[in-house]
Amino acid sequence: MSSSNAIGVFDSGLGGLSAVKEFMHVLPNEKIIYFGDTGRVPYGNRSRETIKKYAFQDAGFLLKHNVKMVVAACGTVSSVAGDALESELPVPYTGVVNPTAYAAAHKTRNGKIGVIGTAATINSHSYKLRLKKLNPDFKIFEQACPLFVPLVENGFIRRDDQIVRLVIRRYLSALKEEGVDTLILGCTHYPLLSKAISDFMGKNTALVDSGYETAVYAAKVLREQNLLNDSREVKNPDFYVSDTPDDFENVAGLFLGRDIKHTVNQIDIEQF
Repeated sequence: MSSSNAIGVFDSGLGGLSAVKEFMHVLPNEKIIYFGDTGRVPYGNRSRETIKKYAFQDAGFLLKHNVKMVVAACGTVSSVAGDALESELPVPYTGVVNPTAYAAAHKTRNGKIGVIGTAATINSHSYKLRLKKLNPDFKIFEQACPLFVPLVENGFIRRDDQIVRLVIRRYLSALKEEGVDTLILGCTHYPLLSKAISDFMGKNTALVDSGYETAVYAAKVLREQNLLNDSREVKNPDFYVSDTPDDFENVAGLFLGRDIKHTVNQIDIEQF
């Protein structure tokens, strides 16, 4: 395996682009190949068996590009299929759960940690189990937020938007009342709502961005295995999707803060 090989990142759709943005910042000299399974999104309400099947197909596509690492930039996949991917893939793997839980454990001051994510992520209790391993005394409060993803993908992300504020209040009121001082954004869509979430939770609640924490962890793994790219050249990522690229290109600008038109390729994921 060569250090010049790309890092493969996949997600059920668009959300993983928030992680790609962090990878481009933390590891600017690394080539990123991103696959968004836009034809089968969302994963959050699928069965465990279906999520695992999709996850291995997604990883299989990335492995065809000789990637040196696979990253599941998806809270649902990381929670449901992460252990299987880690044990069976022939290259280093990370999901978002372990790096994010570790960061939250170090940020909390009162031991009360909130976790928000898709229904599949919350039902798996993946963050709670990991945090309890780190410290059995932590008090973990979980909340599924199924409307957050469609809000983001339809461009409802402004902190002063009344619809955004209403949905956030509906989901997060109980966590605020419990006095959590740390809140895990357990889905890679959620950082786009971070300003509005922070407005509601207050300045004393630390938000933990799973995309950023995963990028930092991936850099650590690659460094330890001497797989960091020592090239000084800044690489542009490649994007692949399983459905028409048009909507992906339009919404991706929200996540990346840059124009990616005409750089997205559509593939048939069922082949992998």
